[in-house]
Amino acid sequence: MAPGPLQIGKKMLELKNIQTSYGNIQALKNVSLHINIGEIITLIGGNGAGKSSTLMTVSGIIPSQAGKVLFKGQEIQNLKADQIVAMGICQVPEGRHIFPDLSVRENLDMGAFLRRDRAGIKTDLEYVYSLFPILAQRRSQSGGTLSGGEQQMLALSRALMARPELLLLDEPSMGLAPLIIRQIFEIIKKINQEQNATIFLVEQNAHQALHIADRGYVIENGMITLTDTAQNLLNNDEVQKAYLGI
Repeated sequence: MAPGPLQIGKKMLELKNIQTSYGNIQALKNVSLHINIGEIITLIGGNGAGKSSTLMTVSGIIPSQAGKVLFKGQEIQNLKADQIVAMGICQVPEGRHIFPDLSVRENLDMGAFLRRDRAGIKTDLEYVYSLFPILAQRRSQSGGTLSGGEQQMLALSRALMARPELLLLDEPSMGLAPLIIRQIFEIIKKINQEQNATIFLVEQNAHQALHIADRGYVIENGMITLTDTAQNLLNNDEVQKAYLGI
């Protein structure tokens, strides 16, 4: 599942002065950020700050009006969402959005829809079952009958079956119990370490996100207002007051 040899320090994703709007409402205002190969980057902010809009602009779900999105140096801001997936970018959306009437196994097969390497698909299926043994136990069960935590595990596993080079995670902890949240974040870190996966994590649970990230960005009212190492952001007085409840 892992990509080729890492080129540490080389940018995998770069946003340059991105502007995105919903009708007359401007969601992103000259957003610029980058993610190096092999990093976990987190984007934190309040409700309506522009976190999900940033991910959906990267994945081609909503178009940008201005600016550039570069994936491994290639402009992708004018590509369709399916073309972006084919290039190696996969998003786990907020709210999970699994296929409720399909079985767990069928949901996972949908993640590998664009692939033709049967041996690789089998290997990756075994890997996601090792990450989440409950999915292996319930492989024949309809996705819609799973608990919220299990559906999040399935959504993450489905994305991994696409063998992405860049994994976009939108609020993976939303609506989950604390114990499941801790498990999900441990798995995200494990995927990064074992599979050399580059991860762009959008999360309201800033404390958990910053504990597994390498670097972080703070977004407010559609604008990046602060960026630093995750550790420095954890120790930042303003971040602590606004997002960490300290």
